[in-house]
Amino acid sequence: MTRFEKNGETYTFEDLLEIMSLLRSEEGCPWDREQDHVSIKNAVIEEAYELVEAINKNDLTNLKEELGDLLLQVVFHSQIGKEAATFTIEEVVDGIVEKLIRRHPHVFDTILAPDSETVLDQWDKIKLDEKSITTITEDLRQVPKALPALIKATKVQKKVGKIGFDFPDIYSALDKLTEEAQELMEAYENRDMKAIEEELGDLLFSVVNISRFLGLNPENALTNALEKFINRFEGIENLAISSGQDMSQMDLAQMDALWREVKKDE
Repeated sequence: MTRFEKNGETYTFEDLLEIMSLLRSEEGCPWDREQDHVSIKNAVIEEAYELVEAINKNDLTNLKEELGDLLLQVVFHSQIGKEAATFTIEEVVDGIVEKLIRRHPHVFDTILAPDSETVLDQWDKIKLDEKSITTITEDLRQVPKALPALIKATKVQKKVGKIGFDFPDIYSALDKLTEEAQELMEAYENRDMKAIEEELGDLLFSVVNISRFLGLNPENALTNALEKFINRFEGIENLAISSGQDMSQMDLAQMDALWREVKKDE
C-alpha cells in the first residue's frame, strides 16, 4: 500500500498539503513542477466560474467537487510561495482569520450592527482604513481590473452612488440610455471607429446603471439572455431539420419565421 492509498479513512487537509508538496518535488510531476503564479492564474478564474455554474444548477455533488478544485488552487499558490520563501499556507490562513475578526467588530468586539446594511457599510469603512484609502477615486481604482466589465461597472457605480453621485430615479437612467444610444448612432453615421467604441462603452455602462436601479445583476441577466437565445436557436434548428431544410441555405426571412414560431410556443 502506498502512502496515499485510501484505506477507509477520509483524506485530510494535511494530506492535500503533503501531496501538493510531493507533486512539486523532484520525485513528483514535471508539469506541476514547472508552474508559477502567472502560469496558473487563469485556472483560478476557470475554477471559480465552474463553481458558480454548479451553484446556479443547484448541483450539490458537483459543488463539492468544484470547491475542491478551487481549494487546490489556493494550496498550489501557497506551495509556490513556500518554495520561494514569500508566504506559506499557514500565513494565508492566519491572514484571513485575522481579517474576519477585524472586519466583524459587531461579533468580536462591542460595536453594534443591527442589520446587514450596517454590517456592509462597516466592512467598507474598515477596508478603506486598512488600505489607507482617503479618496473616492483611490477606492474606485482598487476595484480589480481583472473583473468582468459588467461586474466592475456595477461595483464602481455602487461606490459613487453611496456619496450621492447618481441619477435620482430609474426614469432619469432610462433617459440617459436613450441619449447614449443616439450618440452611438451619430458616431456610426460619422464612421468614427474610436467614437463608436467609446459610445458603445457608454451605452453598456448606462445599461448597467438601469440594472442597478432594478436591483438586478447585469452579469446574470446577460447570461440568462444568452441561454434563452441558445435554446431558441436550438428550436429553430430543430424545426428546420424536421422539415428537411438546411439552415445554411435559408434566408433571414425564413429563419425569422421559425424564430417567431419558437417564441410563440414558449
